[in-house]
Amino acid sequence: MFITFDLIEPGAYPGQPAAYPPLPTGGWGAPVAPGMPGIGLDNLSNPGFNPGNMPAMPGPGMPQAPGAGYPGGPAPGQPIPGFPQAPAPNPSMPGFPQAPAPNPSMPGFPQAPAPNPSMPGYPQAPAPSPSMPAYPQTPSPNPSMPAYGGGYGGGAPVVPSINRGFRGTIPDFPGADSLKDAEVLRKAMKGFGTDEQAIINLLGSRSNKQRVPLLISYKTAYGKDLIKDLKSELSGNFEKLVLAMLKSPAQFDASELREAIKGAGTDEACLIEILSSRSNAEIREINQVYKTEYKKKLEEAIIGDTSGHFRRLLVSLAQGNRDETETVDISLAKQDAQALYQAGENKLGTDESKFNAILCARSKAHLRAVFSEYQHMCGRDIEKSIEREMSGDLESGMLAVVKCIKDTPAYFAERLYKAMKGLGTKDRTLIRIMVSRSEVDMLDIRQAYIKKYGKSLYTDISGDTSGDYKKLLLKLCGGSD
Repeated sequence: MFITFDLIEPGAYPGQPAAYPPLPTGGWGAPVAPGMPGIGLDNLSNPGFNPGNMPAMPGPGMPQAPGAGYPGGPAPGQPIPGFPQAPAPNPSMPGFPQAPAPNPSMPGFPQAPAPNPSMPGYPQAPAPSPSMPAYPQTPSPNPSMPAYGGGYGGGAPVVPSINRGFRGTIPDFPGADSLKDAEVLRKAMKGFGTDEQAIINLLGSRSNKQRVPLLISYKTAYGKDLIKDLKSELSGNFEKLVLAMLKSPAQFDASELREAIKGAGTDEACLIEILSSRSNAEIREINQVYKTEYKKKLEEAIIGDTSGHFRRLLVSLAQGNRDETETVDISLAKQDAQALYQAGENKLGTDESKFNAILCARSKAHLRAVFSEYQHMCGRDIEKSIEREMSGDLESGMLAVVKCIKDTPAYFAERLYKAMKGLGTKDRTLIRIMVSRSEVDMLDIRQAYIKKYGKSLYTDISGDTSGDYKKLLLKLCGGSD
């Protein structure tokens, strides 16, 4: 039986030589195949080769070679074609480069399967034991405990975060140039009088990250302080609004917290509003800015100006350490709802510490599930229970936390409504919310406002403010609904 090969063009298959080497003559006992040249070994003897030993040589086939030892290959004792890395002509030591020790009962090849004739193995094939397949990344062989990565709380559902795109009203202005913008501001303030409309048009169409660099660009171009120039040209609430828009979010929040603490009396609602609505990262940045700007830790300022359980609530929120995962385990939510019920409605007196621990540490997604379970458990909204069980600053603080977690846009819509209704306007609150939410969720706040109060936020701002102050606020509002 003779095996012949067609010549293969170089590069026909990646990584393969152009052709199998020709069959040697003489030494292996195989004549030259027709049409194939000899390789110059015709006159060399091969004393170590004895065809009689062939039956004792196991013949697992070599990778990519035609059947030499597999079913359908040459019978023992027949001529065996030679390939690169073929066995040396010593029947007692059929070893190969990088092969295992030359044990004639177990010839090995690099990365070759175990020589089990009843179950020839291939790379990534099952191990020779059919009762225990071992594939990469398969479950463990114990069916009662599969080894897959994790669920939470026994297969709890995961609530995916919903990305609805940009929900603010002041997006980045395409192609904004801070030096050109600084020139616009300089022209608006240069000479006799001030062009307030130019300032409104510019600041009302630039995002915060495009406004803040104006301070440096202005000083670079004109060697003057933009804030000082604006203060000399503007006044009243319009000035306060413009200056607020030229601070970074963390700088603005830190300055508002500072004013809420150091002013005549403490603005507790401002403290709760900021600390209950900001993310962990935002609160940590506020802490850093506060320490840098005012040479005192925010926590120390809070402790020095508040007391009791309300102080503990603020200190807890100021840590910026709330769980922020989106995973909700209903069984844990039921446990927390039961704990809140036991701490309030179901006991004489109230365990404020339990409310504090749950409301300040759990994730917002988890707490929304807790509030729902609480309603089902005792037939009363968590807000009603807080109103029944608490009083004073602690009551208003806990309520604010719950409202903000339940529905943040609705919470801010209520804050805006209360800032404008009745005699006088709480302009500080109005400015803070309009500036801080204009690039976060102002569109959602507008929707919540008209849904709850039957008129648009734009309309109420228009009726409650005036002049340039009103114009710039309406720019932040972004339109009527």
